[in-house]
Amino acid sequence: MRDTIRFLFGETERAITNPAPTATVLEWLRAPVEDGGARACGTKEGCAEGDCGACTVVLGEPDGPAMRYRAANACILFLPALDGKQLLTVEHLADPDGTLHPVQQAMVAHHGAQCGFCTPGFVMSLFALYHAGRGGARPAALEALAGNLCRCTGYRPILDAARAACAGPAADRFAAAAAATAARLHALAARDMLCASRDGQRFLAPRTTAELAAALAEYPDATVLAGGTDVGLWVTKQHRRPATLVAVEHIAGFADIAEQHGMLSIGAGATYSAAFAGLTAHWPALAPLLRRLGSTQIRNRGTIGGNVANASPIGDTPPALIALAATLTLQSTAGTRRIDAEAFFHGYRRTALAPGEFLARIDIPLPVPGDVFAIYKVSKRMEQDISAVCAAFRLRRGPDGRVADIRIAYGGMAAVPRRAAAAERALYGQPWTQAAVAAAMAALDTEFAPIDDMRASAAYRRLVARNLLLRFLLQTTAAPDTPLGLAEKEEMAA
Repeated sequence: MRDTIRFLFGETERAITNPAPTATVLEWLRAPVEDGGARACGTKEGCAEGDCGACTVVLGEPDGPAMRYRAANACILFLPALDGKQLLTVEHLADPDGTLHPVQQAMVAHHGAQCGFCTPGFVMSLFALYHAGRGGARPAALEALAGNLCRCTGYRPILDAARAACAGPAADRFAAAAAATAARLHALAARDMLCASRDGQRFLAPRTTAELAAALAEYPDATVLAGGTDVGLWVTKQHRRPATLVAVEHIAGFADIAEQHGMLSIGAGATYSAAFAGLTAHWPALAPLLRRLGSTQIRNRGTIGGNVANASPIGDTPPALIALAATLTLQSTAGTRRIDAEAFFHGYRRTALAPGEFLARIDIPLPVPGDVFAIYKVSKRMEQDISAVCAAFRLRRGPDGRVADIRIAYGGMAAVPRRAAAAERALYGQPWTQAAVAAAMAALDTEFAPIDDMRASAAYRRLVARNLLLRFLLQTTAAPDTPLGLAEKEEMAA
């Protein structure tokens, strides 16, 4: 075991022994050098919950012999997570002679700075887009910048800067040094488990699933840490100090994604960004949902396994996994077991996980010809908002057009994400018509008793749940060139 993290801060190697387990990268960046910090104050604190983007930094990781750069929120990123990575802030972008980076120069040329408070975060998001090779066209820029809030409403010139700076391939000093940087990080990569402690807290970062199982057996009350996009808020907003954090980010194979045995198999440590291509290739309807699931910064860190194990009734991925008949693999020192996704949720924030057990893998059956799948999210805001209601539907019709199989799952309608069993029974064997769906809509009222809260009233949720089922019918029976059919096509392509 070791107690020291090593990373590159820009081009400089840094080592921190026994870093505070829940100190954030933002706190370390802004802290005085004499207190062990970096005193790099270009990175700002706005919301301290990963919403505004003022704290955006970029994490670099080896991608074979090359480098992959991704934006992240420093305000909810714990300092030990830097182990083995390169951390870049706005201070690192200009060349040593003071020449601005292309994205900085574009912001100046297009008057994108406004008051300047949010500017470093925008610059870092644009830097990540610059290196992503997606171009600076409006759709890519909007997605890359959705997690950055400009308080001066200066979005148009910032989008102009994105278009100007990101149009071509990356050609900065970071691209030129990519192979050398990757080699340095490969050399820094630890082979043994991190065990850091300070002020009564400990941070464990196992390298294998066996080490993870052993750690959770020793500390069954530990908090499992994946991307930290939820646990970070426990610390910054609720001022909680978990005694033991067990991070899964460096476990070999824990984030692997593969098609095997008729399944899309997703390691519990896979981020939303990493899983996006595989999921949307088979279920295009997931694309709009995933693009609305937080910001790019959040999707780069948050994991699907974390979203499931978190057991929130308004998590966005569980309804989809339930409707798609996914199975979960749970693991501990006693071995592994598999359960249906719908059986995982036992109550509000309660799951089927036994003490010392963790979610290891999610397996989703690949679609068969004729499958129709849709998922709809209703929230107050389009971007970066939690669902009031999320509904997922998977339909199979027989040769006669009748419903041969249907799975309906809702989030936000109960203490757990749950199937609408009564509505499904009302539809089995029936023609896929408005009359049959009307009976299923009535059945929904008998099996859900949603609550009133800040996101929606119970009455609104019941109405939305009914209407989303009707929407699914209308969209699956509309001709492709009708307004409904065109709307569905546009949503899938968004």
